[in-house]
Amino acid sequence: MSEDPTPPDVPADTSDQVEPRRSVQMVALDPTFLRRSVLIILVGILLFQILEWSALRLAGFLFNLLLAWLLAISFDPLVSGLAKRGVPRALATAIVAVGVIAGIVIFLVLFGGALASQATALVLSVPFLIVDVVSWLNGTFDARIDPAEITSNLNLTTQQLADLAGSLAGGLLGIISGVFGAIFSFVTIIVFSFYFSASAPQIKRFLASWLKPERQVVFIEVWDISVRKAGGFVISKLVLATVAAAAHVAFFWIIDIPYWLPMGIFAGFVSQFIPTIGTYIGIIVPAFFAAFNDPWDVLWIVLFATIYQQIENYIFSPRISTATMAINSGVALASVFIGAALFGPIGAIIGIPVIAIVIAVIETYGRRYELDPELHDRV
Repeated sequence: MSEDPTPPDVPADTSDQVEPRRSVQMVALDPTFLRRSVLIILVGILLFQILEWSALRLAGFLFNLLLAWLLAISFDPLVSGLAKRGVPRALATAIVAVGVIAGIVIFLVLFGGALASQATALVLSVPFLIVDVVSWLNGTFDARIDPAEITSNLNLTTQQLADLAGSLAGGLLGIISGVFGAIFSFVTIIVFSFYFSASAPQIKRFLASWLKPERQVVFIEVWDISVRKAGGFVISKLVLATVAAAAHVAFFWIIDIPYWLPMGIFAGFVSQFIPTIGTYIGIIVPAFFAAFNDPWDVLWIVLFATIYQQIENYIFSPRISTATMAINSGVALASVFIGAALFGPIGAIIGIPVIAIVIAVIETYGRRYELDPELHDRV
């Protein structure tokens, strides 16, 4: 039997073979597309810069518009009440606006000079008050506190406060710029609040016309809820604050505490627009200044504030705040602090009306459920 001389299949040696070169596809950018993309990016950056610049320049004006809108809805119950009695809405708005401006002018004529002089004296007295407090602490508790160090750390030196008071009460350039700035803001707020109030139905219909029919109903309901709830809240708080301020001013004048006019106004408005702790702040600050004039005044202030608070809670508030929605005290206090942090003292005032609008809308369209009976004992 002969063997097959043919050797078995052996894989060929491919070490010397060159693998064929793969073709590499190059991606070429379309010059037209590239130019268009760069142009869009540059235009976007330019528009962003313009919007940022405009927002910074118009921030004050936009904030004045917000104040004007809140002012307009605050007096909407009065305007709507006159309109329901047959008075044209524009005339009703004018009557309310003239009445408010007349009240402010009468107050400034009667008490403007006393308020300015007492406010200036109050600012100048702060360093001396700190010295009196530190001296009392050192003498009573044998503390060794340096009043000069405290005033220096707080930037409340007499010279600094004297310069501040001078810029408030004197200084031609400061007075001119301050007066014109205040007049411009005041006129802006008054004019636009008059426009927003008088043209509220037209504005509401115009904005609703840009929405789909099914969303128009929701928009109108949200608008009406906002005006009713926030307007009722603001006007009731303003009335309560005015009554409280008048009562505190009269009492502080009777017992003759220092700076009775700004202290009374402060106590009245703080007690209404700062929830929970506002009443205590309105008492503590005047009592603090009165303590070093006549310690008995502190007792009279506490007694008066306690009695007035009961009168307000059981007589004034139920009659004035019937249309006002209830806001959780914690939420209201947080809105005050957030508004103050964003916009200063004015922000503290408008914080609660804004949150009142948000809560009113949530309560209207939000959905709540009854708590499971098994959970009653756990919470």
